[in-house]
Amino acid sequence: QVQVVESGGGLAQAGGSLRLSCVASGRTFSSSAMGWFRQAPGKEREFVAAIRWRSGSDSTYYADSVKGRFTMSGANAKNKVYLHMNSLKSEDTAIYYCAANPSGSVFNDDYDYWGQGTQVTVSS
Repeated sequence: QVQVVESGGGLAQAGGSLRLSCVASGRTFSSSAMGWFRQAPGKEREFVAAIRWRSGSDSTYYADSVKGRFTMSGANAKNKVYLHMNSLKSEDTAIYYCAANPSGSVFNDDYDYWGQGTQVTVSS
Protein backbone atom coordinates (compact mmCIF):
# COMPACT_ATOMS: atom_id res chain seq x y z
CA GLN A 1 0.00 0.00 0.00
CA VAL A 2 1.39 3.39 -1.01
CA GLN A 3 0.30 6.57 0.73
CA VAL A 4 0.77 10.07 -0.57
CA VAL A 5 0.35 12.88 1.93
CA GLU A 6 0.50 16.61 1.24
CA SER A 7 0.88 19.39 3.78
CA GLY A 8 1.53 23.11 3.92
CA GLY A 9 -1.52 24.62 2.29
CA GLY A 10 -3.30 27.60 3.74
CA LEU A 11 -4.13 31.23 3.22
CA ALA A 12 -1.73 33.75 1.71
CA GLN A 13 -2.00 37.26 0.41
CA ALA A 14 -1.38 38.07 -3.22
CA GLY A 15 2.35 38.47 -3.71
CA GLY A 16 3.08 36.21 -0.79
CA SER A 17 4.60 32.74 -0.54
CA LEU A 18 3.70 29.26 0.61
CA ARG A 19 5.53 25.96 0.62
CA LEU A 20 3.81 22.63 0.05
CA SER A 21 5.34 19.34 1.07
CA CYS A 22 4.54 15.83 -0.06
CA VAL A 23 5.81 12.40 0.87
CA ALA A 24 4.99 9.08 -0.74
CA SER A 25 5.52 6.08 1.49
CA GLY A 26 5.12 2.36 1.25
CA ARG A 27 7.21 -0.69 1.80
CA THR A 28 9.91 -0.83 -0.91
CA PHE A 29 8.14 1.91 -2.88
CA SER A 30 10.28 4.10 -5.09
CA SER A 31 8.97 6.49 -7.72
CA SER A 32 10.91 7.76 -10.74
CA ALA A 33 8.90 10.97 -10.80
CA MET A 34 6.40 12.97 -8.79
CA GLY A 35 4.09 15.76 -9.77
CA TRP A 36 1.85 18.53 -8.50
CA PHE A 37 -1.55 19.23 -9.95
CA ARG A 38 -4.27 21.65 -8.91
CA GLN A 39 -7.99 22.02 -9.31
CA ALA A 40 -9.80 25.31 -8.92
CA PRO A 41 -13.56 25.47 -8.30
CA GLY A 42 -15.47 24.73 -11.48
CA LYS A 43 -12.33 23.85 -13.43
CA GLU A 44 -10.59 20.68 -14.45
CA ARG A 45 -7.49 19.45 -12.69
CA GLU A 46 -4.36 20.87 -14.32
CA PHE A 47 -0.65 20.18 -14.28
CA VAL A 48 1.49 22.48 -12.14
CA ALA A 49 4.96 20.99 -11.84
CA ALA A 50 6.85 17.71 -11.87
CA ILE A 51 10.26 16.31 -11.14
CA ARG A 52 11.79 13.27 -12.79
CA TRP A 53 14.80 11.72 -11.16
CA ARG A 54 17.48 10.24 -13.40
CA SER A 55 20.92 8.92 -12.61
CA GLY A 56 23.26 11.89 -12.75
CA SER A 57 20.64 14.56 -13.43
CA ASP A 58 17.14 15.48 -12.43
CA SER A 59 14.61 17.31 -14.55
CA THR A 60 11.87 19.66 -13.43
CA TYR A 61 8.91 20.78 -15.49
CA TYR A 62 6.45 23.63 -14.97
CA ALA A 63 3.19 24.86 -16.37
CA ASP A 64 3.57 28.19 -18.16
CA SER A 65 1.24 29.81 -15.63
CA VAL A 66 3.63 29.16 -12.74
CA LYS A 67 7.01 29.25 -14.46
CA GLY A 68 9.32 31.70 -12.74
CA ARG A 69 7.15 31.80 -9.61
CA PHE A 70 7.00 28.19 -8.42
CA THR A 71 9.94 25.90 -7.78
CA MET A 72 9.73 22.16 -7.25
CA SER A 73 12.44 20.27 -5.44
CA GLY A 74 12.73 16.89 -3.86
CA ALA A 75 14.71 13.92 -2.68
CA ASN A 76 14.30 10.72 -4.68
CA ALA A 77 15.61 8.51 -1.92
CA LYS A 78 12.91 9.78 0.41
CA ASN A 79 10.10 10.07 -2.17
CA LYS A 80 9.64 13.56 -0.82
CA VAL A 81 8.96 16.72 -2.80
CA TYR A 82 8.30 20.36 -2.14
CA LEU A 83 6.57 23.08 -4.09
CA HIS A 84 7.83 26.54 -3.26
CA MET A 85 5.23 29.06 -4.40
CA ASN A 86 6.23 32.71 -4.64
CA SER A 87 4.50 35.81 -6.01
CA LEU A 88 1.15 34.14 -5.46
CA LYS A 89 -1.85 35.35 -7.41
CA SER A 90 -5.56 34.96 -6.73
CA GLU A 91 -5.76 32.60 -9.70
CA ASP A 92 -3.45 30.20 -7.86
CA THR A 93 -6.31 29.46 -5.48
CA ALA A 94 -7.07 25.76 -5.78
CA ILE A 95 -6.74 22.38 -4.16
CA TYR A 96 -3.23 21.16 -4.81
CA TYR A 97 -2.63 17.45 -5.28
CA CYS A 98 0.62 15.54 -5.15
CA ALA A 99 1.02 12.44 -7.29
CA ALA A 100 3.60 9.69 -7.61
CA ASN A 101 4.63 7.15 -10.21
CA PRO A 102 3.40 8.41 -13.56
CA SER A 103 2.40 5.82 -16.16
CA GLY A 104 3.82 7.90 -18.98
CA SER A 105 4.29 11.61 -19.42
CA VAL A 106 4.66 13.60 -16.20
CA PHE A 107 2.35 16.24 -17.67
CA ASN A 108 -0.68 13.97 -17.80
CA ASP A 109 -2.65 13.13 -14.68
CA ASP A 110 -2.07 9.43 -15.26
CA TYR A 111 -0.25 8.74 -12.02
CA ASP A 112 -0.73 5.63 -9.92
CA TYR A 113 -0.90 7.30 -6.52
CA TRP A 114 -2.52 10.53 -5.38
CA GLY A 115 -2.77 12.47 -2.17
CA GLN A 116 -5.97 13.85 -0.71
CA GLY A 117 -5.07 17.41 -1.65
CA THR A 118 -4.34 20.55 0.30
CA GLN A 119 -6.20 23.83 -0.07
CA VAL A 120 -4.32 26.96 -1.13
CA THR A 121 -6.24 30.21 -0.97
CA VAL A 122 -4.75 33.49 -2.17
CA SER A 123 -6.53 36.68 -1.18
CA SER A 124 -6.18 39.78 -3.34
